[in-house]
Amino acid sequence: MIHDEGSLLTVDLGDRTTTETDIDAVLEQFIGGRGVATALAHDRVPFDADPFGPENRLYFTTGPLQASQTSFTGRTNATAVSPLTGGLLSSNAGGFVSRNLKATGHAAVEIVGECDELVGLHVTDEGVEFEAVPDLDGALTSEVTEHVRETRDLDAENVVCIGPAGENRVRFACLMTTETRAFGRGGLGAVLGAKNVKFVTFDGDSAPELELPGDGASLHRDAATSDSVMKRQGTTSVTELANEVGALPTRYFAETTFEAAANIGGDAVEAKKYKKGTCSQCAFACKLPTRDEERGIETEGPEYETVMSFGSNAGVDDIVDVMQSNELCDEFGMDTISCGDTVSAYLAAEGEFGNVDLITETISKIAHREGIGDVLAEGVHRAHEQLGVEDWSVKGMEFSAHDGRTLNGQGLGFAVSNRGADHMYSTFYAYEYPLVAPDEAFDASGLTGKPEKLVELENKRALEDCGVLCRFSRGEMSEARFEEFFGADFGDLLDVGARVVELERHFNNERGFDRSDDTLPYDLPEFEAALDEYYEARGWNDDGTVPDSGGAGAAPADD
Repeated sequence: MIHDEGSLLTVDLGDRTTTETDIDAVLEQFIGGRGVATALAHDRVPFDADPFGPENRLYFTTGPLQASQTSFTGRTNATAVSPLTGGLLSSNAGGFVSRNLKATGHAAVEIVGECDELVGLHVTDEGVEFEAVPDLDGALTSEVTEHVRETRDLDAENVVCIGPAGENRVRFACLMTTETRAFGRGGLGAVLGAKNVKFVTFDGDSAPELELPGDGASLHRDAATSDSVMKRQGTTSVTELANEVGALPTRYFAETTFEAAANIGGDAVEAKKYKKGTCSQCAFACKLPTRDEERGIETEGPEYETVMSFGSNAGVDDIVDVMQSNELCDEFGMDTISCGDTVSAYLAAEGEFGNVDLITETISKIAHREGIGDVLAEGVHRAHEQLGVEDWSVKGMEFSAHDGRTLNGQGLGFAVSNRGADHMYSTFYAYEYPLVAPDEAFDASGLTGKPEKLVELENKRALEDCGVLCRFSRGEMSEARFEEFFGADFGDLLDVGARVVELERHFNNERGFDRSDDTLPYDLPEFEAALDEYYEARGWNDDGTVPDSGGAGAAPADD
């Protein structure tokens, strides 16, 4: 089985030392990316770690495909205990940093401890340098990038950083890279902020070489010649469809259709797109550099999830207003889904849907924990009682779009996801709109036959995250291509994905998670029976816990 190569580099912030550890055995079992980071975290992070404490460890990992020149591989994984959910969580980002991390020669970079002053870390194939950066206290994402460019002659593609939200421990703060690409969900930016690290740069000349078996160039060629609407509109291409079937959350989840969906959907975004955008080595080029010259707003996106959270869910019917919220979140370093939903909860409490000035003001207050922003920075789950609104979250994570009240399999996926209410954990929604071939599709209503399919999809998504492969590769990555690229039977590859999901679940079980956390704020038909089927398909206990099968076999932490 093809897997990543390189060592584990541990950066101890407390005593400012680094250690390299051989992790070949972990790489052989878990390929790379999310799998390797999950295995390391499972065995090296205390089960009772405070997400903001020095004992929490933040991992950056790539996979074997980042050593190739293949489309859909410009992604990097990050893993830690989430300040938002309290569970072990992985998030990945596109852009260009993945190959710079690969160039350091390390398969994984682990950050532990905390600094007594604000610092930047420069990780290369020759070592790690600590840079005191007191002048970057409160700096925006673009300002951090400019500092690195001026002082180190490195570009945005070398940088992972936090904005003010990360420094202020906003529970849904992002790690940002290439200025506009986010490790979006779960608050990993707040983990870096709690460690007093403003940014990490990656650079070097020690990347391993990988020659993909078979016709590796064919994936790149297919990406270049695809006529997918996502190359023009990104994920916003699904907006009108979601609205038509009643799966577009609106006015803080009070409704499932938005009367002005066309004003903020795919055509509206495409009209503001002024050039192509892509990730490292990818010919699919689905990104959305947009601008509005009249108001002087320029950003990348918004994607569909942001169109929901700061558009329909906030009662906003102008795409330029959504673009503005998107840009503010990128600069402050916040997940647009969680931030938008939390702002929408506040608008619901105040009876102010559609108040764009209040939205703009509130985004800034959240990033700086000023006034009501200090309450909202905790997220919907912790703030809803004070606001007097429903708790629209799962495991503390705010809902993404693709409403599970209509797309019931996606609803089940939200409930059981180790990450919380995140659509990318299984992408079951694609089978219910449907966005797949008719013979693969499911009726949106009901849960019959869906738990077993959900297990398969979660395992496949985890496998992709070990690669690390973009979700948009799903139309091009057949089982045969997986087998060709990774040099193993597809069933064996799915077993790797299953083990990753199980390790996440076991870690979270040790932190107190069980069946009672696999819930929804709405009812689905035969939900409890479907939960039983899901647990049975996974071989888990009926209380949602994993039979204890030991650790992942990673090298123990040096305490």
